[in-house]
Amino acid sequence: MDVTAKNTKGKEIFKESKIYMPQATTYCDEKMVYGAHRKAGYIRDTSLQPFKVKEETFDIKLPVDLRAVDVIVELTYQLVPGNIIPIHKVTRRVTLDK
Repeated sequence: MDVTAKNTKGKEIFKESKIYMPQATTYCDEKMVYGAHRKAGYIRDTSLQPFKVKEETFDIKLPVDLRAVDVIVELTYQLVPGNIIPIHKVTRRVTLDK
């Protein structure tokens, strides 16, 4: 998931990415490994589960004079590096004014 915030003129002021996946290790150490042939056990699972709500919070520090930003959230699927499949994209204007 990629989260980007831009000011109203389109200048990027924030960008953060999160990867959701099961994280596995070998029996020898605690280093994260890829590939089913090397995985001995899962150490944690941050994957997105079907039909379960997942709530995330991002703290975006805004310049003092900035009252509104456009926030873009993109969810993609990547089975292998470089093969990115778009799943969903949402853009919202967030304002501090009432």
